[in-house]
Amino acid sequence: MFKKIRIAILLLVLVIVSLNTWLTQSRSTDWNDSVYVKIYPINADSSTTSSNYIQSLELRHFHGIEDFLEREASRYGHGLAKPVRMELGTEIDEQPPTLGSSPSVFKVMWWSMQMRWWASDVASSQDHPAPDVRIFVRYHTPSNEITLENSVGLQKGMVGVVNAFASRQLAGINNVVIAHEFLHTLGASDKYHPADGFPEFPLGYAEPDRSPLYPQKYAEIMGGRIPESEKQAHIPKNLKYVIIGDTTAQEINLR
Repeated sequence: MFKKIRIAILLLVLVIVSLNTWLTQSRSTDWNDSVYVKIYPINADSSTTSSNYIQSLELRHFHGIEDFLEREASRYGHGLAKPVRMELGTEIDEQPPTLGSSPSVFKVMWWSMQMRWWASDVASSQDHPAPDVRIFVRYHTPSNEITLENSVGLQKGMVGVVNAFASRQLAGINNVVIAHEFLHTLGASDKYHPADGFPEFPLGYAEPDRSPLYPQKYAEIMGGRIPESEKQAHIPKNLKYVIIGDTTAQEINLR
């Protein structure tokens, strides 16, 4: 009998969590109210450079993300003044769970559950009330000799992990990555080739009907880069050079 009661309680908790997640996701893409997105900085390399940069962060450094979403929502006919409201949390001392290389489907599922539990656990003490989306930004000392790990955004749990450089000069690029992963939490899919990161045509192009096609002026947010030619593309320096394409807009109910 005790075992049956325990299983019933666990199932009830699972149903409540699943229902709450579904309601949050639905509300976050009806575009009737602001979506609250909170940034939690993490010192990824335990360096003084990253520590000093994190201490210098202010909420205004992320306003470009708000402006980007407001501009694009308006372009698709939504009149909400602040579709996204950014918040800045205090530094998190723990590192998020790692996925590892070449993970199996089971390992990915297990990591996803760990990630959601970890995010709630490390941020709960400063989340009153809790935001709609949590984005943990892992700052690294700028260097041409390192390649940052891939950033991720999970729709289940509405949590993201962004790897970024601790540099004011690269803050605009950091915001592009943050916006990309944020839209993943709303249901947007990647629109670039995994092998080389080059935007897929036509979905990953901001102006697929442009003539001549190259060079493109803007990046599609889920394509990630501005194509200069068939084989060259670069990451936009800030969100002023990024748009939300029609397919991405449909995925997040913006269109």
